[in-house]
Parts: sequence; C-alpha cells; structure tokens
Amino acid sequence: MKTLIFTNTPAHVHLYKNVAKRLEATGYEVLVLARSDECTEALLSYYELPYETYGKRSESLHSLAWELPSHLRTIAPRARGFDPDVIFGKGPYAAAAGTVSKTPTVAVLDSETSFDHVIARPFVRAILTPDAFQKDLGRKHHTFSGVTELAYLHPDSFEPDPAVRDALGVERDEPYVIVRFNAFNGHHDVGKKGFSIEQRRHLLSELSERATVFVSDERSELVTDGTEAQPFDLHPAQMHDALAEAALLVADTQTMVTEAALLGTPAIRSNSFVGADDMGNFIELEEHGLIRNLESFDAVLEQSRTLLADETARETWERRRDEYVSGANNVTELLYEIAVTYCDSQQSSAATRAREVS
Repeated sequence: MKTLIFTNTPAHVHLYKNVAKRLEATGYEVLVLARSDECTEALLSYYELPYETYGKRSESLHSLAWELPSHLRTIAPRARGFDPDVIFGKGPYAAAAGTVSKTPTVAVLDSETSFDHVIARPFVRAILTPDAFQKDLGRKHHTFSGVTELAYLHPDSFEPDPAVRDALGVERDEPYVIVRFNAFNGHHDVGKKGFSIEQRRHLLSELSERATVFVSDERSELVTDGTEAQPFDLHPAQMHDALAEAALLVADTQTMVTEAALLGTPAIRSNSFVGADDMGNFIELEEHGLIRNLESFDAVLEQSRTLLADETARETWERRRDEYVSGANNVTELLYEIAVTYCDSQQSSAATRAREVS
C-alpha cells in the first residue's frame, strides 16, 4: 500500500511529515516528490523522509506556465512507476500525477487567493480545507476545524525545545523578536507586496531598541545594516522551537504568522492581502485574538511597542491558543485516516478485480 506526497515548499514538508512517518510506521510505502530548493530539501533530509526532486523552484512570479511542462515530464513516469494508492498535494502537480496514474488525489488547501483549487478541482477526488475557507468548491469540498498548520503544531504533535535559546545565544529571560520577510515570488503573490526596504530598516531599528531581533528573509536580502538585528541562521527545522520562545513575531508573510499563533506567540501580520478580502484563516485567527492583521505600517510599529511592553501578553496568547486548539482537529490524524481509507479501498477494489478475472 503506497502513498505519494507532493511538497512544493518548506511549509508542505511540515504539513505532511508526521503523516508520512506514521504511514511508514504502519507499514505503508511513502514517496515524497519535491521541488528542489535548499530549504525544502534540508527539511526533507532532516526528517529523513524518502524523497526525490522533480525540478527546481524558480524565483519568478510568472514561472509556473513554462516550468509546468518540464516538471510534468519528470512527474508522470515516476507516478506511474510508483503506482500509489492515494496522492496528497496542492495544485497542478498532484492533480496531474493522479490523472496519469489513475490514482485518487486529495488536495489540501488553505488559501482562497491561490489558483491551486481552480487548477486541481477537475482532476482530484477531494479537496480538504479549513472550515474558515471562504469559497464553496462544490461536491468535492470537505472541511475541518482549525488550520492546516495543526498537522505539525498541534500539542499532540509538537513540543518546543527551550534549548534553542542556547543555539541562538540568548539568555533564559532575554526577550527576543523574530521578523520574517516574504519574497512574494509565488504564483499566488502576483500583485501583492509587504514591507518596503525603508520600512524593513525602520522596523528593525525600532524593535532592536526593545529586544534582541532575529531576521528571516526569504529573498536573503537582509537589511540589518545600521541596526543591531541579526540573521536567523539556525537550521530551518529549529524555527518552530525559536518561535515558541519568542516574545513577538512581526511578518509580511503568511505561514509563520499562523505558526506563531499556534505556539502561543503574539504575532503581527502586515501585507497587501490584509483587508476586507483577506483569507478566511487569518480572519478567524484574529477573531480568536491570536494575530493582529494590520494594513498600516505605523500601526505595526505601535502594536509592536505595545505587545513588547505588555508583561502579560504571552500568558494571554497561550490561553487563547489553548482555547482555539481545543475545538480544532488534529490534522495529522485526519490525513492519516484519509490515507488509510483510500489505500484500503484501492486494495479491496484490486482484490475484487482479481477475483473477477480468476
């Protein structure tokens, strides 16, 4: 019994790592097909997941159209050769693999702004989203409570390691802030933007006056000159440990804001997605008091100062996190049940066909 999983970004590695390990422990064969980029492969190797790459990740916003054919030329024969019973992934890659291998495919999505559900919907068996997802994708659409990041940050799945403070070189009681800057190079980021270079420098200077600051920048264009901010240079697998110990996250990206919320860390998110048409998961997390979605840069600075000065902020966020998670699904358990159901169904169907022709 076999499961094929697509991890096109580092976030996808985290999404599927626990279910992949559990399936392997149960005796299922797992193969991960990944886009080649340094961070994704570092995580796949760190978690010892069985993976192969099918092509490089381009830095161009408009790269999907010309990358897709060459990627599919690699994916199609590998999917047919592996002959999976079920496929998990997002967008065209998993959908195409399911089509050529005639395999039930489950698309796990969380962003209404992405074209992944538009491309995948005709070719997949099911689409799984958080129930805060604001679009109705039809009869194939199924929802769960919570967010996709609960596949790896549910309290049953993750326990932070406070020893990360030693690796970062900060004292036990030393407050620190993580700042995350987005590259905005995904196909769902077209026309969107975050902090300008000038705003980045201003933000780092302001935060550095109040706490130790570590910067994670997708574009590797660190703008720490003239500030006391430092690059976050630990292994990417240690980021969640670091987030769990942080006093604050400030970001113009998406996933890490959700991760901070699930770790009980105050989080500020500011980019041009924020507003009346924002994504449902971020609206829901703000309604639970777990993140601040801010359009104004001045509001980002003000909220940062307020949260860093509030000695009760961490306790408040952890209480809110506990309340939120108590009503949410453990997404790893859900994915595992789906995989086993499809695998058993495929095996039963194969056995029936064999009896019919014997």
